[in-house]
Amino acid sequence: MTPLLISLALLAQTPEAAPIAAAPPVAAEDRIPNGAPRDDYPFVAWCYGALRGYLDMKAEVMPEVTRIENQFRKPGTRLADDLKVYDDMERDGKVQLRTFQGALTAAEKASVRPINAVGAQAVRQGRQTWSAGPSVTKARKAQEWMSWALPARCDTVAASLEARSRLMGATLRMNAEAPVPTAQPAEPAPGHTETSHQHDH
Repeated sequence: MTPLLISLALLAQTPEAAPIAAAPPVAAEDRIPNGAPRDDYPFVAWCYGALRGYLDMKAEVMPEVTRIENQFRKPGTRLADDLKVYDDMERDGKVQLRTFQGALTAAEKASVRPINAVGAQAVRQGRQTWSAGPSVTKARKAQEWMSWALPARCDTVAASLEARSRLMGATLRMNAEAPVPTAQPAEPAPGHTETSHQHDH
């Protein structure tokens, strides 16, 4: 029997082995989307990229979105009202982009090392969530676009990142502007004067 099989057999025979407790459920607003970074700065950059990709797709998908909304519209509603929702989402999305950009800029200024390359990579990852293969139909792409919503965690993490970064940046500026103490000249020894080296003749 190989050492691995022996170890597994001993583990199975150990009565004290406690079952692994199930992890507590994660709230929807705290979930990290698949493929998104876990650290705050790249995560906010990922959110920026995903939202930027969503907004950039509007012109491409709106003809199909209009067809779907017109075909499956609820009785008593107007198509213009349904389509206005997407205009409102675009306006709100542009505001969120500026919020994310502010948080990312604050984090980059507060960092003691360059991190913008990490942010740029995370932005690209976020945009790639909208990369669809040639087999995806226009209707499917439009439906995905219509049902998409920015993860709630993006806003909370961006606000926290900017607040911490601004505080850290202020601390760094205070340290940089603090005056450097100058060395004080040594006091002469007791009884010693500038003329003490002169000899009496």
